[in-house]
Amino acid sequence: MKITDLSITLHTWDVPPVNYTGTAAGGKKEVGVVTIGTDEGVEGHSFLGTSNQGADEFLHEVIGRLKPVVIGRDPLDVGAIWQELWKRNRLVDSKSICALDVALWDIVGKVANLPLHRLFGTYRDKAPAYASSAVMEHPEEYAQEALSFREKGWTAYKIHPPRFWKKDIAVCEAVKQAVGDTMVLMLDSTWCYSYEEALRVGLAIQELGYYWYEDPLAEDDLYGYVKLKQKLDIPILATEHSPGGLYGFTSWITEQATDFLRGDVALKSGITPMLKICHLAEGFRMKCEIHHGGNSLNNVANLHITMGVPNCEYFEVLQPDSAQKYGLVNDIEVDGEGFVHAPTGPGLGYEIDWELIRRNQTRVVR
Repeated sequence: MKITDLSITLHTWDVPPVNYTGTAAGGKKEVGVVTIGTDEGVEGHSFLGTSNQGADEFLHEVIGRLKPVVIGRDPLDVGAIWQELWKRNRLVDSKSICALDVALWDIVGKVANLPLHRLFGTYRDKAPAYASSAVMEHPEEYAQEALSFREKGWTAYKIHPPRFWKKDIAVCEAVKQAVGDTMVLMLDSTWCYSYEEALRVGLAIQELGYYWYEDPLAEDDLYGYVKLKQKLDIPILATEHSPGGLYGFTSWITEQATDFLRGDVALKSGITPMLKICHLAEGFRMKCEIHHGGNSLNNVANLHITMGVPNCEYFEVLQPDSAQKYGLVNDIEVDGEGFVHAPTGPGLGYEIDWELIRRNQTRVVR
């Protein structure tokens, strides 16, 4: 089997307004479906672009710099191909490499006629989800949202706070007061604090019984994380945007700068490295909590990895859903007990809504 073509079908997505990490997003975005074609008629697909970053930002990388790497190759040699793609990481974004790697894995699963998690070595058939908030202005808004998810059967809620340390503590207190011990609570401060602020917030949410403390310091502040971890008992979750991809995790582990590892297929350049990161963490008996993937098929890829490893406890569902889910006939859903379930179809196992794509199509790039 040989790869004969790679194309991107671009189309528009009207994204509802939303606020992430203090920055408003939304509006019309041009996103894409990446299709890798083969001489045996098997195709692999992935999505390119997100609700706040269009596919047009990556076109020259995928078509100009990465497509020549894969044309003529056997798509089942996905490990060897990824190594060649990674050699270009100084010139291209991780999301561009991810788009090709996910599509290649889709082909592998289709050829095997198995869901990808079966190829990874299925560990479970369901996992608990947590609702991951947008940024809101008032503590009461967070409390009400947490309660609304509890009513739907969800068991965990994560806060993206206003990013001012005193206000953030007030938000955490309000949510804890609202749900008590009936939900697992996490805080993701999105790299916004100084060391002193991070310590004050960490001590406060530690006292409140929060489950993890995510990204309080800058993503490259290894020294600060080492100091912070020594002062706190609450588990620290870092490395979402840490430099170096797979190969940048060594120092975080050996310096004991974080309790959990973190990543997703988009930020770490595909399924291939994300699986290795999970296994690396497992070797040190660490959890590796997988981050939201940025678009629907990336989230499906993350879901397969979650089902295929023992050390990712939760599945992140970034809110609001309307700004996260697009392009599939049926997307990932959380059941009435707060669980997401393993895909059952071959490859990625979710059907692309080609009628929607064609209706909003702007161009096809090869």
